[in-house]
Amino acid sequence: MADVAIITARGGSKRILGKNIKDFCGKPIMAYAIAAALDSRLFDGVMVSTDSPEIAEIAKAHGASVPFMRSPSASDDYATTADVLHEVLSAYAEREKSFDFMCCLYPTAPFVTAEKLRAAHTAFMESGADMLEPVVAFSYPPQRSFSIEAGLLAYNYPEHVRTRSQDLPTWYHDAGQFYFYRVEAFRRSVEGSSEQGGYDLRCVPFVMNEMEVQDIDTLMDWQLAEAKYRLLQEM
Repeated sequence: MADVAIITARGGSKRILGKNIKDFCGKPIMAYAIAAALDSRLFDGVMVSTDSPEIAEIAKAHGASVPFMRSPSASDDYATTADVLHEVLSAYAEREKSFDFMCCLYPTAPFVTAEKLRAAHTAFMESGADMLEPVVAFSYPPQRSFSIEAGLLAYNYPEHVRTRSQDLPTWYHDAGQFYFYRVEAFRRSVEGSSEQGGYDLRCVPFVMNEMEVQDIDTLMDWQLAEAKYRLLQEM
């Protein structure tokens, strides 16, 4: 059985320049995902998919491999994670190399640890599912959310105007850190006719603590992530 960790780190970030290799608490943020994957000892290979020579060099300096560069079509603003993973698997297949399982890690996920990957991998293997996805609960029930219409607030779910927040079911969202897949199921999905190719798999959740999750799209997000990371190191 062969497993691979694929870290998706394209260049050209627009909202945070050099985001995937920007210094995060003392080292390039991508280095945390690489170290977690290597230290977990779960994978036969830890590779980085990138279109950037600079990212490739930093990835290799931290112990990952870059066996081939990402194509322009998988590097634009509209390429999905599924597109990138499919390209990586196809490139390996051309080199007569295949895998049974894969883990996709995002390069801006400094809260990922080897221990977390091992726990998620165990849960994934025991589940028999096609995919495992880390999720985190919304910090406040979205059933009580608003939209702004013509300058006025409007409930998105008016049926819950009088529902107490503690009486609403917990909803979750993607933690944006890593995903485990059965490669055969993934390829069957993305190569099939479904418009949801790669996103219609039997998927089990891996519930995360909100303190260990931070979406990083803006500089404010970055500062919040660093504050959370430093606090966790002190706990």
